[in-house]
Amino acid sequence: MNKTINFGRYLPYNSFIHHLDPRVKLVTTLLFVIYAMLANNFATYLSLTVILLLEIILAKIPLKSIARGVRPMLSLLLFTAFFQMIFSAGNTVYFSFGWLEITQEGLIHGLFIFLRFSLILIKSLLLTLTTQALLLTDAIDYLLIPLKKIGFSVEEVPIMLSIGLRFIPTLLDEAKVIMDAQKLRGMDFTEGNILQRIQKFTPILVPLFNRSYDRAFDLAMAMDSRDYQGGRGRTKYHKLSIQAKDLLVVAVYIILLLLILYLRH
Repeated sequence: MNKTINFGRYLPYNSFIHHLDPRVKLVTTLLFVIYAMLANNFATYLSLTVILLLEIILAKIPLKSIARGVRPMLSLLLFTAFFQMIFSAGNTVYFSFGWLEITQEGLIHGLFIFLRFSLILIKSLLLTLTTQALLLTDAIDYLLIPLKKIGFSVEEVPIMLSIGLRFIPTLLDEAKVIMDAQKLRGMDFTEGNILQRIQKFTPILVPLFNRSYDRAFDLAMAMDSRDYQGGRGRTKYHKLSIQAKDLLVVAVYIILLLLILYLRH
């Protein structure tokens, strides 16, 4: 298996964060995303960073595991921050060449964009590293219960998310195996321009799609042979319950919201 890719992989550590109710972890992750969107200065981003670092420490997740999960998205984060930097107008110009201007305001906006999406990515990664896929889908199932009153088919959503989360690491592993096989046949994915590099990934996508289709077909046949009927009449193996430590985390996030709103001004 490819151990360099962490997204979607559960790391079974014995920590405070691991033992939290998955509903609380999911809700606080959504709240963290909202808080990151509300952040607009260094003080607010510093507050979010401190909270996130505290959670990483409490989760006992090695920083190298976090770094491996962030590394595949680092180029996209830098690319987004760069475009935010060069297309943000400002009064204090540091560099100018034709239409291209780099200003103090642009640098700050680019840094904020980089921090915002980096914090959201790490928080989402922490959720998958500390929560089993089945518990996460149970939490989603519980949170979607109010939608049943308006006729929304809640039962199908958790099973689709569970299957998706389960097969993300598997597909990444298979893509790595196919790439290694292509490299052994002399394929070099680093040569050529951007269009040529994209074309070189075609031999990877075709067998990967075929394998994904085969897995989906086998899974569908297995579910059908066991007479799977969605969520009707099914019970829960994991009984979720809110404890004092969960309420403590919720209280911390309420305080964090008040702090963010205060620091924004």
